[in-house]
Formats: sequence, C-alpha cells, structure tokens
Amino acid sequence: MAIISISLNEKLLEEIDDIQEELGFSGRSEVIRAGARMFIADNKEKKSLKGDINSILVLIHSQDAEDKVTEIKHDFEDIINTQIHSHLKENKCLEIFILDGDAIRMKQLAKLFQISRKIDYVKLIVV
Repeated sequence: MAIISISLNEKLLEEIDDIQEELGFSGRSEVIRAGARMFIADNKEKKSLKGDINSILVLIHSQDAEDKVTEIKHDFEDIINTQIHSHLKENKCLEIFILDGDAIRMKQLAKLFQISRKIDYVKLIVV
C-alpha cells in the first residue's frame, strides 16, 4: 500500500471527520479511500456513455465563479437545452443544466467543470 500526503482546508477536513463519525469509518484514510472508489466507479460509468443521450448536470459554485461558468457553457450551447440558476446561502449558486445530444460533448462539459478550481460540486446524471 502506498502512502500519500494531501492538503485539505479546514472545512473539508471537518466534513471528512463528520462522515467518519456518522458512517463509522475507522479513520480518515478509510473515508478518503471510499470516496476515491466512488469517484473511480462514477468515472468508469461515464466512460461507457455513447451516442445521443439526455442528462442533467448539477453544479454548485461561489457567486464569484459565475464568469467561469458562463465562459465554459457558451462552448456547449449545442447540447444545453435549459439552464436553471438559483442563489443559495453563503454566496453560493446552484446551476442545473438539462442536456440533450452527444454523450462525448456532455462528458467534455462535465470534465471542464470538474477540473475548474472554481466549482465546488459537479454531478452528471444520465436519464
């Protein structure tokens, strides 16, 4: 087994500790491993997507990331049917995109949001 070092902000560390206690994990490493397994499984599922599909893309980001969201989404107007924007607590925003079209384009869109450091949460749901 390899040992790695990661940096986490206090809020994320608190959330990991909460999950550890709530779900009964033996330690923080177990929580991180479970999260990594879930992320890997989700990624494998998305890799197999092909052809014309429908999906929903959910984002949560801070209000100051609005420019980045707009910049990315403009390159994907061919698959975005609807966008819903809502303001949440603590200067956060919720974006819901209803997508229709090529699965590869949807995966590209989700990936751009995932690798952006300005987006807190990204979830592509295939319907």
